[in-house]
Amino acid sequence: MSLTRLILRFAAPVPHPEQFDRVLMIGPHPDDIEIGAGATAAKLAAQGKKICMLICTDGRFGTANAPNGISGDALAALRMEEARASARMLGITDVRFLGLRDGAGYTEEELLRGIAQTVADFQPEILFAPDPFVRGESHADHLRVGEAARQIACFAPYDGIMQTYGAAAAQVKAVAYYMTAYPNRYVATRKTMDQQMKAIFDCHLSQYPKDCADANAIRTYLKLRSIDFGIRSLRGCAEGFRVQGALHMHCLPEA
Repeated sequence: MSLTRLILRFAAPVPHPEQFDRVLMIGPHPDDIEIGAGATAAKLAAQGKKICMLICTDGRFGTANAPNGISGDALAALRMEEARASARMLGITDVRFLGLRDGAGYTEEELLRGIAQTVADFQPEILFAPDPFVRGESHADHLRVGEAARQIACFAPYDGIMQTYGAAAAQVKAVAYYMTAYPNRYVATRKTMDQQMKAIFDCHLSQYPKDCADANAIRTYLKLRSIDFGIRSLRGCAEGFRVQGALHMHCLPEA
């Protein structure tokens, strides 16, 4: 660790996701929030936090596991219902959809505007989104949503900028990136992992039919990842996030 990075750690500590009361969780597709941060979402909901889940695309292209012969429109409608059921499993009732076309079939402006307007309406203190700086990520929706979320997290307090998206200012204080290889904050999740697994594998059945290979692989990955993050943080089982506070979002390259 460089001296500057060490100084930054003490001068401007990274906030912890559990310290905020209003939480906006942003997902590229139905099921991404659950995979990346589902156990944390359930824990925050149990703590009485106000949580909104925003799903940006309609998931109409699904995966190879989607029901045979189903149309894109029908799959999108099915995945919306699956997302609502999954959110209920996590203890969340506020679920919103931008309805953008899966597979990056939208403009950057549409995505930024949709996220900005949700931020203005819900007034979150922290945003959760996929990390757009992960070397192995290739899905354009994940990369675009993560990038758009970080821009809006930075711009949210500035009314003049938010007005360009048809939105009002919001006092966003932090962003927490899930699906990250570079976590700097961890949330203990031993008590809520079962809810996460049920939210994914009992609710998103168009993506993970019972006993399909993908479901078994992801279930194993999530369990082993939680143990890894738990060991790193001395928390037993945990989810990890790359968190930035408002001070870290610009002009501090070591953050």
